[in-house]
Amino acid sequence: MSGRIQIVVGSTRKPKLDAVREALAGFGERLDGGAGCEIVGVGVESGVRHTPLSREETMAGAKARVLALGRLAGERAEPWRFLVGLEGGLDVIEDGGARRVFLENWAYVADHAGRAAWGRSGAILLPESLAAEVVDGGVELSEAIDTFAGASGIRDAQGAWGVLSRNLITRQEAFRVAVVGAFAPFYNGELYARR
Repeated sequence: MSGRIQIVVGSTRKPKLDAVREALAGFGERLDGGAGCEIVGVGVESGVRHTPLSREETMAGAKARVLALGRLAGERAEPWRFLVGLEGGLDVIEDGGARRVFLENWAYVADHAGRAAWGRSGAILLPESLAAEVVDGGVELSEAIDTFAGASGIRDAQGAWGVLSRNLITRQEAFRVAVVGAFAPFYNGELYARR
């Protein structure tokens, strides 16, 4: 086996894996000491509904992916150094008597030593008609955004983020931001260790 560190993502979806690759291009050398990183996607369940309808549920999905990867690593004696769980979902809030529904992405990262950290993307407001279909109608966001935009396969391309922002922010970019945030205590450990 090479000296490269293994970073395992609890998904095989291209936008998620590419988001981790892109994030690591910015800080990976601070993690691996020049050895390089190998990114592996492993499909695991999040344990939450397809479109989480709260921040707490979205965070629980990201963490559940990491816990599932941890169990697999133990069963298989895998040398995985970092485990990454990524989950996108909705945050439904009341604002002056009106409902606002935001799409946001979360990342949860744990290392082989048991340390863990969170990161979150920004958020983007869903149009009320789209929010009603997902929140009230129970339609999965991936299906609803395809219908809303008159396209198909949006989830594995620019995602709802791309549709709503005219591709100024894509699904991959939103996950990249979350991953950079979640890894901060690992690549900037001296700062986070200050008392």
